[in-house]
Amino acid sequence: MKDQQPRKGLINRISRAIAVTASLGALAIGGLGLSSAAHADTNIRFTLDWRFEGPSAPFLMALERGYFKEEGLNVTIDSGSGSAGAVTRVATNAYDMGFADYSALTETTANNPDTEVTGIYMVYNAMPAAVFALKRSGIETPADLKGKTLGAPVFDGGRKAWPSFARHNGLNVDDVTWQSVEPAIRETLLARGQLDGITGFYFTSLLNLEARGVDPDDIVVLKYPDYGVEFYGNTIIARNELLEENPEAVRGFLRAFNRALQETIADPETAIAYVKQRDALIDEALELRRLKLALETNVITDETRAEGLGAITTERMERALADMIASYNLEPKPELEALFDSSFLPPIADRMID
Repeated sequence: MKDQQPRKGLINRISRAIAVTASLGALAIGGLGLSSAAHADTNIRFTLDWRFEGPSAPFLMALERGYFKEEGLNVTIDSGSGSAGAVTRVATNAYDMGFADYSALTETTANNPDTEVTGIYMVYNAMPAAVFALKRSGIETPADLKGKTLGAPVFDGGRKAWPSFARHNGLNVDDVTWQSVEPAIRETLLARGQLDGITGFYFTSLLNLEARGVDPDDIVVLKYPDYGVEFYGNTIIARNELLEENPEAVRGFLRAFNRALQETIADPETAIAYVKQRDALIDEALELRRLKLALETNVITDETRAEGLGAITTERMERALADMIASYNLEPKPELEALFDSSFLPPIADRMID
């Protein structure tokens, strides 16, 4: 009987050890499962080109409705300070993907061959740039701009593309005088009559002028696409390294975004709520109008109705590239011809506009 007590204690200790080991094993297996689940989503750092405004609605909708998450992506979206900055953010690996003007991508790559960033979904099928003037200035057509003073930031897309606008409308590049102004006061200076005209994004400067008390009937707008400029507008961009190493994550991102863009087109009133959710200080009615203007003039075009959202046509891109090279005084390089890759786009059936 004396012998059985130690043996019984030993057996109990062994049993407890086995139980503990089994529990630890289960925890380890469970932990691996949890670890695997926790790391299942691919992190995508995304930068916009500008503040959270109406046109950012589809990006924020895709995020908040969980469309990115359904594609196995953990996406973060930050505001930006300009297209050139967005390209640089992605090129320097501060962000994985972004939203930027295609002209800015072209110019940056021409000047910095190691940029290694590619456009993959052309959101703005037409360049949003326009010349704005007031009727009292006497400006009604491009020819009336000769001898006038235009204001814009040095990085403004319309100012940088001015050589193309001038060339297509019988003007010389130096037929106008440029005054460099900050974005925040551009429309104010025009409204006060301190400038003859300005360049800016159509859906931004138009609303800014109205907000400064300018009668819409007194605003003259010369949209670049209406006057021969075939440049494409903003595109979703991505680091080439991401495209090569995780193409399925990129395709998933575009599927989620395309889904949200289609829903934004169908119901912009609902979509704008996601911008308000991100920035409670926005004027929701104003940003809804901005969103609708962007959709109507730059997203939904004859080309996107024929080719589907996000796509380009080779012929137009060739003409646009030649024009950009001439307008920005760039050196033609083979890499400039491969800055847009349509192979990551969702099927055309999913990109067609109803």
